Amino acid sequence: MSHDVTPPGPRASRRIESSGRKRKKDRKRRRGLKITLGVLLVLLLAGGGTVYWLYSQLDGNIKGVDINKALGEDRPEKLPTSGQNLLVLGSDSRAGAENKELGGGGGVSGARSDTAMVVHIPEGRSKAVAVSIPRDTLVTRPECVGDNGSTVSAKERVMFNSVYAQVGPACVVKTVEKMSGVRIDHYLEINFAGFKDLVDAIGGVTVDVPQDIEDKASGLSLAAGPQKLNGTESLAYVRTRHGIGDGSDLGRIGLQQQFMMALLSEVKSQDLLGSPANSYKIAKSATKSLTTDSGLASLTSLAEFARSMNGVDPASMETIMLPVAYDKIDKARVVAAEPQAGQLWKAIREDTTIPEEAKKSPATGG
Repeated sequence: MSHDVTPPGPRASRRIESSGRKRKKDRKRRRGLKITLGVLLVLLLAGGGTVYWLYSQLDGNIKGVDINKALGEDRPEKLPTSGQNLLVLGSDSRAGAENKELGGGGGVSGARSDTAMVVHIPEGRSKAVAVSIPRDTLVTRPECVGDNGSTVSAKERVMFNSVYAQVGPACVVKTVEKMSGVRIDHYLEINFAGFKDLVDAIGGVTVDVPQDIEDKASGLSLAAGPQKLNGTESLAYVRTRHGIGDGSDLGRIGLQQQFMMALLSEVKSQDLLGSPANSYKIAKSATKSLTTDSGLASLTSLAEFARSMNGVDPASMETIMLPVAYDKIDKARVVAAEPQAGQLWKAIREDTTIPEEAKKSPATGG
């Protein structure tokens, strides 16, 4: 049996075209309405002086560290290109009631660099690579000037995460520069409470949990598969070491890198223009527990830097753990593995492709 398909007549065709134009107009109208509402809100707030107050509040949240003054001239040269290197620290500071509670209490005082990543953005700023430095890595701490102005002498075989507690953030930057030969252009640090509040402000982050996790130390209990985590759960996820791998710091680095990618993707997908109130909530959470180098220690500077990074797609961001080997004297510690670590840092110094062999670590943490 055959069926004749009669093409639409002139009137029907005009109705279809008209319907298509109407849908396009509706989409443009909705997009235009979002932009208009955002602009109107800003104008209304500005009329009452509220914008200045909000800006001042957010701007005042950011704490700055003058890295250049603290380190002086004895530093590696800047990249020969327009590439940038950032040192990103997650601090386990117990300062304040909320940080102390999130840190697990237990009478622990002070702060350490719980998570450390050197983020390299090559020339063009369309991609990036993050190199995690295990906190248990034994390093040579160079001579540094502490936060109180006193000079702290150099010392060999100290744990990387102890440098922050003993001397301060500027010395962490100097230690990284000395061990890598890489010039650090910017420094960003966020503490426990800030991390938790940022995740809650964006409505949680979905991660694909690689295996069932039961960590009695933190109380974290997750089944394998996609899970949407709130701020407290996210903090436990990136800090767990007893629930994954061999129980060392190396085992959780993969979780930290995976979570960072998921967090960046979630932030990038947020419709900030469509929700000015949500934008302020996220900005407040991100700035109130943030410490940066003095070059980024203002809302304007941070915004400009963020805009310059807009072309970096989190999905294409590469994550690497600094190649390490178990220390021959203390098996609970690791040291930079050669020649892999040297090859990795050389590629970053010269803003060139990182060789595959430079990404392989003898110690993996299971």
